[in-house]
Amino acid sequence: MAADLGELLVPYMPTIRVPRTGDRVFKSECAFSFDSPESEGGLYVCMNTFLGFGREHVERHYRKTGQSVYMHLKRHVKEKTTGAAGGAIPRRRNGKVFLDLELNRDFNGEDFEYEDEAKLVIFPDHFEIPLPNIEELPALVTIACDAVLNAPSAYKKQEPESWEEEIQVSRHARSLRQLNNGVRIPPSGWKCQKCEMRENLWLNLKDGAVLCGKWFFDGSGGNGHALEHYKETNYPLAVKLDTITPDGADVYSFEEEEAVLDPHISEHLSHFGIDMLQMQKRTENGHHTENNSRLRVSEWEVIQESGMKLKMVYGSGYTGIKNLGDSCYLSTVMQILFSVPDFQRMFVGNLQRIFDYSPLDPTQDFATQMAKLGHGLLSGQYSKPPMKSELIEQVMKEEHKVLNGHLQRGISPRMFKALVSKGHPEFSSNRQQDAHEFLLHVINLVERNSTGLENPSDSFRFLVEERIQCCQTRRVRYSQRVDYCIQLPAPIEAATNREELLAYEAKRKEAEENMGTPPEPVRARIPFTACLQAFTEPENVPDFWSSALQAKSAGVKTSRFASFPEYMIVQIKKFTFGVDWVPKKLDLTIDVPDFLDLSRLRATGLQADEEELPDLMPPIVLPEDTRENSMSSTDSPEMDETAVMQLAEMGFPLEACRKAVYYTGNMGPEMAFNWIIAHMEEPDFAEPLTLPSLMDPGPSTSDNPTGATPIGNSPPEESVAILTSMGFPRAHSIHALKATNNNLERALDWIFTHPEEEETDALSDMADTEPNDNAFSSANSHSDNTLSPDREGSGSRVKDGAGRYELFAFISHIGASTMSGHYVCHIKKEGRWVIYNDHKVCLSERPPKDLGYIYFYHRLSSS
Repeated sequence: MAADLGELLVPYMPTIRVPRTGDRVFKSECAFSFDSPESEGGLYVCMNTFLGFGREHVERHYRKTGQSVYMHLKRHVKEKTTGAAGGAIPRRRNGKVFLDLELNRDFNGEDFEYEDEAKLVIFPDHFEIPLPNIEELPALVTIACDAVLNAPSAYKKQEPESWEEEIQVSRHARSLRQLNNGVRIPPSGWKCQKCEMRENLWLNLKDGAVLCGKWFFDGSGGNGHALEHYKETNYPLAVKLDTITPDGADVYSFEEEEAVLDPHISEHLSHFGIDMLQMQKRTENGHHTENNSRLRVSEWEVIQESGMKLKMVYGSGYTGIKNLGDSCYLSTVMQILFSVPDFQRMFVGNLQRIFDYSPLDPTQDFATQMAKLGHGLLSGQYSKPPMKSELIEQVMKEEHKVLNGHLQRGISPRMFKALVSKGHPEFSSNRQQDAHEFLLHVINLVERNSTGLENPSDSFRFLVEERIQCCQTRRVRYSQRVDYCIQLPAPIEAATNREELLAYEAKRKEAEENMGTPPEPVRARIPFTACLQAFTEPENVPDFWSSALQAKSAGVKTSRFASFPEYMIVQIKKFTFGVDWVPKKLDLTIDVPDFLDLSRLRATGLQADEEELPDLMPPIVLPEDTRENSMSSTDSPEMDETAVMQLAEMGFPLEACRKAVYYTGNMGPEMAFNWIIAHMEEPDFAEPLTLPSLMDPGPSTSDNPTGATPIGNSPPEESVAILTSMGFPRAHSIHALKATNNNLERALDWIFTHPEEEETDALSDMADTEPNDNAFSSANSHSDNTLSPDREGSGSRVKDGAGRYELFAFISHIGASTMSGHYVCHIKKEGRWVIYNDHKVCLSERPPKDLGYIYFYHRLSSS
């Protein structure tokens, strides 16, 4: 038999690899679906690429690549059998097969056990070889199989390590003798006893002293008074006040110089009047809430509709998304995006085409992972109701298990999150993020990956007309920009319960000063009309340069809609920055309407009685020494020397580093590094930096003694040079600068969101000489060279229509900051509101529309 297996595998030996360092083994999830070893058909892992495939997709990979040998992994989950004594009999076969494999469900270890099996499968004949089969398989195959079975799953390294298991019990915990000094710690209003600090406060478990910790790299911390206190008193144990939960707290030992465990922490805290059961910071799913705000508890209950008997729903469009640990911001955004028909049509409607033409590594393909996620949410394949027999069996056993027994497991967005967050410093972390920022991030990815194809984000795309008026001359300038979301201010001064708020604030300050119990919180009630009014009011333009006066002057800007999108996204600006630069939420309610009419905010363009500002730009002001000797400017241009030295320390030539920093506009070492990588093969890569003279006024200023430059002509050559030096085509760079009013930073963003499209020679020539005066003739009666270029290339990019909308979804945030808390979304489907709370999907009884953060409206038909 051994000889037979060896001969059978001989033709395939060159394709069987042993995983090397850096190879990712996808043995917990299919690249095209959410099938796993727990699925009915199990999971097939390619023994060459180590990609995982469900039963429906493995044939496609075989046909595309010719890889024939796969490892089939299957996990059998069952309830534990009961022995004669009533105890569970643990039973596990092939225990090492699934080492480091994530579970796709939350097991109760007392109720379930699992059996794992693995086998090699040879395509196309589906010949199966059970594993382990060490004696009968060739040595290379045995080593490869063992390496795959014992390799960590592909995303194991991206998960936060469980440092709690490594923390040791402090040797001072059991012998601690606390002082009976009568100290009682209030539930809020803490501050350092020596410096008035209110952040990073530590309670000494010996004498109850509340003191600040050290200053940390993330901006938190204090003045080190807790450490000084230890040096003075030799009291070693302290607990961080804002980490106390019913499950424990962060304890530090100054003597042992590390975080420690205190098995008697509850008793030690009760000595100072702290009841751990009343300290709420983290909920059952790991979502952060506030310690000392009863209002947040109320907010938590209202938004999640806690305490109500919500009916669970299953099937197409009712699939939940498993929380990976503070990933609810991703779940809510993707649930809503895939309730939009354009996204459904683009990614799910074209599912087979996307899968068939996917690259060899589909885990790194945006379209593939979007299609996979969309199909998982909309197919109903992963949201099936329990069988009646299962429910009856659960009722017979224990009634309370019914509540948990038929909760759907949801799908895990692990592969999708890894792809869309790749290279992003925030979204690639395991911290909570702002759902609004992630929404714009996904739209940006859709834009970049939809070149030449249908672009579903066009449904959110609209034009904003900005009108700037010089306060002295009363002249105006109109421009347009692209946007995807309107941000409405939340004017607290417009609250209908302002007197209540003032009284509460006075009582709160008094309680804080006297270390007393804070009063019952009061939430501001703001009319939606006041938010809309604040959005339309004029705002001052900082550092406004009036081309009519040819000098700085006062200017005001108003914004209106030049077009209305098919789907309108409205964000309520609930968050502001505190003194510690941490985003904090304004606690308020807004009576957001179900129906919204924005027609009166339609832009009108230049009016007959208005006079335009001259098309002039501020003159380029050169230093005095430059005016005397233009070469001195080119010899020593201003640049970030710190960035230059950082690049030089990497081993790049100094002159190349200087050019990289200069040509990227001093935008930082990372941008300069990218420039170096793109230009290091050029023959003059290490040549000294030489610049053209900046004193040449050019033809555009010959008729203008002030040196102002007409806007209608080409953008500043130095800005064009910076963009072209970064590898962008000249015509595309000029196009981007014109579209952003010659703002270099915005032009760079524009280029990334508007990949170069093929244009006729005539259009290219036009872009280099003069603006297209008819680009927005359909939207406005006047010409404007700063209008969105998308109207020039394709009128379908903006789906203009009536400004009347109906609310169909909203995202709510629970907590005091975008950096913590929890997100929940409500979506109106089939005439009823549905709440999506991670993997739980239920019919909503009381959708909390007044507490939302981001609202989604769809356009009403004109009829």
